Amino acid sequence: MASPQPLVLAPVPATARSVTFTLRAASDPRAGLAALAAAVQPAMTVLGLGAPLVTALGAEVPGLRAFPALPGPGVHVPSTQGAVWLLTRGADRGAVDDRVRRARSVLGDAYQVADDVELFKYRDGRDLTGYVDGTENPTDEAAVEAAIAADGSSFVAVQRWAHDVEWFARLPEQERDHLFGRRASDNEELDDAPDYAHVKRAAQESFEPEAFMVRRSMPYINRREKGLLFIAYGESLDRYERVLRRMAGLDDGIVDGLFRFSRPATGSYYWCPPVAGGRVDLSSVGL
Repeated sequence: MASPQPLVLAPVPATARSVTFTLRAASDPRAGLAALAAAVQPAMTVLGLGAPLVTALGAEVPGLRAFPALPGPGVHVPSTQGAVWLLTRGADRGAVDDRVRRARSVLGDAYQVADDVELFKYRDGRDLTGYVDGTENPTDEAAVEAAIAADGSSFVAVQRWAHDVEWFARLPEQERDHLFGRRASDNEELDDAPDYAHVKRAAQESFEPEAFMVRRSMPYINRREKGLLFIAYGESLDRYERVLRRMAGLDDGIVDGLFRFSRPATGSYYWCPPVAGGRVDLSSVGL
């Protein structure tokens, strides 16, 4: 019987790595994808398939689509849709790198790396700004209802947000709190949070229907930038897209305060197939 990929609902690990692959033009994706599914250990790696790959396979996954590019008032949310997404974790960076190299090897020349980000857990699960991430995450049965579809699969939104951490740190404490709508000191929501505060723009319970997701975001730092890889699992992509549109100001013209110190650099949607017999089950896409 099919079950969800176990890491969809697992806690954020100490270290992980997100790798996005695109499909080379005129390449046959089947052999590499089948080999990857055989090599992936679901207990250590999440595997997601993007719409370009599913289309190339001549298959269809109801509800899967490419990530939308959204122009908001003074902001832009880009689409950098990939074909395959892997999120692998381990006790140390060496173990994680071993799995990434294995994945690249079995995928073969039909696929190429588009984005490769080393991730880590910061303090007690905070963003690099010092604010707690995922405070409103559902738990237990509510998490299953929010993140897992009836067939055991899940959808995931993946965005790399590049922060200007130094600029943010120079703001007065109250202004920093107002951008999030919470105090960094105790994570309490502000009664007088402004309309642009993130907690008001992205309040999952304020949508109709409610837009609860299971967020498993992690910070990153590289030579070019630092920020947060936003990862949100849902039983459909509609949940995340409604929140993102409001954040970008497309509902009422009010842009989320996060855009004042951060910008989305990537954006992709993926379908995470269920697991059957200890392996990722690709039967729905003909493999």
